[in-house]
Amino acid sequence: MRIARFSIDGNVAFGAVEGDKQDELVLDIIKGIPFADYELSGTKVPLSKVRLLPPVLPNKVVAFGRNYAEHARELGNEVPDAPFAFFKPSTSVIGPGDDIQYPSFSEELHHEAELAVVIGRMCREVPRDRVKDVILGYTCANDVTARDVQRREKQWARAKGFDTSCPLGPWVETDLDLGRANDLTIQLTVNGEQRQLGRTSEMIHPIEDLVVNISEAMTLLPGDVILTGTPAGVGPLNVGDEVAVSIEGIGTLTNKVVKRG
Repeated sequence: MRIARFSIDGNVAFGAVEGDKQDELVLDIIKGIPFADYELSGTKVPLSKVRLLPPVLPNKVVAFGRNYAEHARELGNEVPDAPFAFFKPSTSVIGPGDDIQYPSFSEELHHEAELAVVIGRMCREVPRDRVKDVILGYTCANDVTARDVQRREKQWARAKGFDTSCPLGPWVETDLDLGRANDLTIQLTVNGEQRQLGRTSEMIHPIEDLVVNISEAMTLLPGDVILTGTPAGVGPLNVGDEVAVSIEGIGTLTNKVVKRG
C-alpha cells in the first residue's frame, strides 16, 4: 500500500494511493492513522485535487553518512568500519513539491538521493531478525547538504540540518519486504539530467544493521525516519533547479530550489 499524507480544504489526513497512471491516481481516505489500527473509508479524492505533505512528521530523522563506498571516496573520505550516524531536525522536513530554500550561509548546496526507512512502532534494542517488524515502509529522501559548511565546521548540524534540507515523499510504500528494499534502483536528476544512479544493494551496512545500530542507543518512535546514505554522483544545486529523487517500487520526489526569502 502507498500511504500519503495530504491537505484538502484545510484538513489534513492520510490516504491510500490507488491507480497506476499519474494523472489518474486517487486517494482513499484512511480512518485513523497508519501507526495504529485503521481502515479505508471508501471516500476517494483525486490526487490532483489535494496538496501532498511530508508523508510523516518524524520526531527525529537519523541519517547515516558514507554508507556507499564510492560516495565516500568521491569526497575524499575513508569508508567507516561501523555505521556513522548524524541527525536532521524535524524542522528540516518538507514534502513533495515544497521548495528547498538555498541557505544564506552557504555557497555550495549539494543533492543526495537516499532511501528513507519509516518506523512504524515504538522500539528499542531491536534484534536483527525483528527489524522487519518495526518498519512501516519506505519513501524517497534528499539529504540536501551545504557542502562548504560541512567541510568548514567540525560537526554537521548546520550543514545538514537547516530548514528545508530534508525533502521526503511522495508517500510511504508499505508493501516492500526488507530483502527487496535492500536491492532497489535509486537515481536523481536535476532539470531532467541524471546525476546519481545506484542500487541500495551497494550500501556498506544494510537496513537491518542501521536499525540495530541506532536502536541500541535510543528509542525509535512511530514516524521516525532513518536515511540510509547516498550513492556516488552528488553535486551542486542552484536556485531555479528542479531536483527529483526516484526509487524503484516507491515513486518520485520532486522539489525546486529557491532563494531563501
